[in-house]
Amino acid sequence: MHGAIFGEFLGTLVLILIGDGVCANVTLNKSKGQGAGYLTVAAAWGLAVLCGICTSVAVGGVAHLNSAVTFALAVGGAFPWSDVPAFVVAQFAGAIVGAILVWLVYLPHWAETPDQAAKLGIFCTAPAIRNIPMNLLTEIIATCFLVIIGFAFGSKGLSPTGLPAGTGPYLWGMLIWALGMGVGGPTGWAMSPPRDLGPRIAHALLPIAGKGGSDWGYALVPVVGPLIGAGIGAVVCVMTGIL
Repeated sequence: MHGAIFGEFLGTLVLILIGDGVCANVTLNKSKGQGAGYLTVAAAWGLAVLCGICTSVAVGGVAHLNSAVTFALAVGGAFPWSDVPAFVVAQFAGAIVGAILVWLVYLPHWAETPDQAAKLGIFCTAPAIRNIPMNLLTEIIATCFLVIIGFAFGSKGLSPTGLPAGTGPYLWGMLIWALGMGVGGPTGWAMSPPRDLGPRIAHALLPIAGKGGSDWGYALVPVVGPLIGAGIGAVVCVMTGIL
């Protein structure tokens, strides 16, 4: 299996397997990583992006792995709108399958962990202080700068002849790590509809021992916020010549 669509599926799967996996590792009772904390989570999500990008590219993909990135590229005229639906479906499918694999990896640990909110937090984001307008603004700002900084890596101003081969995934991984450390505290820096909504759907469908609700009242924030932020970021990139 080879190609852009499969690359989006497999790359997003790897991203969620490692990203949600570290959340499970630091959260679930009797896991060897329990209590490792936010610094571990932020670093591991950066590495998850690195691994997902490399996997996607290796099988012929272009490694968006995020519908907000796909949307930003389309808004900026760098990606055909006709290909957006297929990419989005592949990203969501990969995110759901990745979340299912996390559930399987930690299968004995769910019943050992009574905290329902903590178990949900392994799959999707939740605000530290629930204030929907401010939570939405945080996701807009975080995703806007994900797009601006991420696209700046490949700009002619930074690298007139293009980035050296193989360096892009490392830069994107460090960017996710940096954004997590800088602006991730209020909402968990989703910045991606499939990263949040895909595993949230998996949480709702899976027979997770002792789970609670999937917090659908918050679910639109990490979908709508990233899309708005990505659109703003794309416009900035076009106006400044980054894209």
